[in-house]
Amino acid sequence: MAERTHKLPGDLKNGIAGGRLIETLHQLVGNDRPAAVVLGSGFERKTELVDEVARHFPLAGNGSDAIRRVKDPQSLAADCAELGIPHPPFRWEAPPDPENWVVKTAGGAGGAHITRANGDKPAAGRYFQRFVIGQSISALFIGDGRSARIIGFSRQWTSPAPDAPYRYGGAVRLRRIDREDAVAIGGWLASLTRRADLVGLCSADFIRNADGYQLVEINPRPGATLDIFDCADAPLIEAHLRAARGEAYATPRFADSMASMIAYASTPVAHFPEITWPDWTADHQSPGTRLIAGDPVCTVFARGPNAGATRRIVVAKARQLQHCWEGDRT
Repeated sequence: MAERTHKLPGDLKNGIAGGRLIETLHQLVGNDRPAAVVLGSGFERKTELVDEVARHFPLAGNGSDAIRRVKDPQSLAADCAELGIPHPPFRWEAPPDPENWVVKTAGGAGGAHITRANGDKPAAGRYFQRFVIGQSISALFIGDGRSARIIGFSRQWTSPAPDAPYRYGGAVRLRRIDREDAVAIGGWLASLTRRADLVGLCSADFIRNADGYQLVEINPRPGATLDIFDCADAPLIEAHLRAARGEAYATPRFADSMASMIAYASTPVAHFPEITWPDWTADHQSPGTRLIAGDPVCTVFARGPNAGATRRIVVAKARQLQHCWEGDRT
């Protein structure tokens, strides 16, 4: 939907290469004055780029101080302990029982940076977090620096790859969760919002099991589940901009469920074909592109009466599309 685009160099390992970021933003803006710059993923490991953007343009969303506060594992663990928020233990040094831990990159996103600990030695920017068995539940919320308003909850799943066992797969919007749990989570997020001065759209990832909810991480920006919560009557990007300015905003209401998932190439594709994409897809690969196994191909969406049925529908749609670039492999 963007009128103008430009692709900057970067990769999953090193993040955004920001040497030409400001120059490129000025080129995209031209003679116009942007209402705001909204940052997505990739800046959590390069907070100096956030400061650089804010020096040149109005920034709608969290500044570098807030990002560092919630993305630094030591700071987040300390805040959770002080605020009474259940949170898995973390450590910088290798644990004596690695089978019970995962290894993460501080500021990482998308799950591709997470692996099971296997006798790993400490590395710069990497830390260990105790593995918690349970369901992955995410809360999309809006902060205004003082309080947090939850937009809704989703259940997420992974799409494991050989070198990325926790790679993000998709998410389905939940119609509701237990009221007492929702109230407790709302209180936790309000406390963290005040502590870190969070503003705009953010998400919080939890693991739910028989012992309740444990906060795994905070994503201080619009995230992967935004599309399944958005609606034309109360656009979330408008709520994000208004909250960042300290203004009142409307939030959407839902009566059904919606899911999104990323379709990945399971085998190499030498020459990506021309595809007539259904209107329930987005983020399409371009014709002629050469893909390796594991590259993302598109995002698939589905609606349904409840979370279980909707996830089955979106998975079936993704499998249907897969034949377009991989053919019949039976």
